[in-house]
Amino acid sequence: MLRPRVKAEHRPHRYADGTVRIGGEIYGLAAEIDDPDGWVWAALSLMDGTLPVAQITSRLALAFRELSAAQAESLVAQLIASGYLEDAAAVPPPELSAREVDRYSRNHAFFRQVDLAPREHGWEAQLRLRNARVVVLGLGGTGSHAAWALAAAGVGRLHCVDPDVVEPSNLNRQVLYGEADIGRAKADVAVRRLRAVNSDVTITGERLRVGGQEELAELVSGADMLALCADEPRGHGLRVWANRACASAGIPWAGGGYSGPLVTVGVYEPGHPCYECVSAGERARRRPGTPVDLGGPGVIATSAGISGHLVAHAVITQLTGIPAIPPGRIGGLNLIAPDHLIDVRHPARDDCPVCGREATPPKPFGTGLTGPGP
Repeated sequence: MLRPRVKAEHRPHRYADGTVRIGGEIYGLAAEIDDPDGWVWAALSLMDGTLPVAQITSRLALAFRELSAAQAESLVAQLIASGYLEDAAAVPPPELSAREVDRYSRNHAFFRQVDLAPREHGWEAQLRLRNARVVVLGLGGTGSHAAWALAAAGVGRLHCVDPDVVEPSNLNRQVLYGEADIGRAKADVAVRRLRAVNSDVTITGERLRVGGQEELAELVSGADMLALCADEPRGHGLRVWANRACASAGIPWAGGGYSGPLVTVGVYEPGHPCYECVSAGERARRRPGTPVDLGGPGVIATSAGISGHLVAHAVITQLTGIPAIPPGRIGGLNLIAPDHLIDVRHPARDDCPVCGREATPPKPFGTGLTGPGP
């Protein structure tokens, strides 16, 4: 780091007892450092982007005679490694045009705030999105919002898939369509709208109803991630196809939806508990005979929008690693009970054919299974 400075979002504060707080008030980002001698506060004050590391270290050692040069060097190195600093001398990478730098400036600010890993220039997350290919399967309530968010965020290649046409009942929640689109293929309309949102990314689409695991495997071939937003076939059969197809391809996937006010998203990646293990663990936890009916026609624009954006956020976090949210879980919220947050996690089963200790390449899973989901 040539000229370190504290990120604007992490401006430090010093309490009366000498404790230094850095990272703001956001849960999971802030840290408090005991600083009885004032060394940390002095070092952070010197890190304003005008001085190279060597000068910061030497000035710190001169200001505190009891602090050796080696201790000063170690302190500065630890602060740089904390992730609360950036290099004032860094410039955007040449891969990004001036227009992209301007377009994604708010993305950059977000990643800069939540990313606590030292970076070369701070645009690493945006480059990962730019170089990624994502398949969005299903362009309804969840999928239309997810596709819009991923295109706006700058995913470089987005492939949109849906078999249906736009219907009047779609218009209360499906953000990509209008009255003039009724009767038109969703995939065609979505591609046109998303290209208008962001001309710097590649948007493709096709009208297709996936009928099995092998067909889904072909669809995700060459992709970096799948956003599963379709709801047919009903039940968890489609998710099992996705689970096994993505495991075979070695890519992560996220699947989300809504059941009335309940909005959830699951995130899965090879090397972590898979969908089938999380689903089995949740079924085992329920009281025998408990009816499960996730789905139905009840949805408004907000529940569909939250669902789609949760899926898009899951995709972005897995592609960039920022923030580093572990996969193998289902999360969500209940819109009529704000204190009801969903966080479902279960370990991988030893005998799971997808992620267990003795896992072998997943076998094709039949078509149209309608067993219960989580």
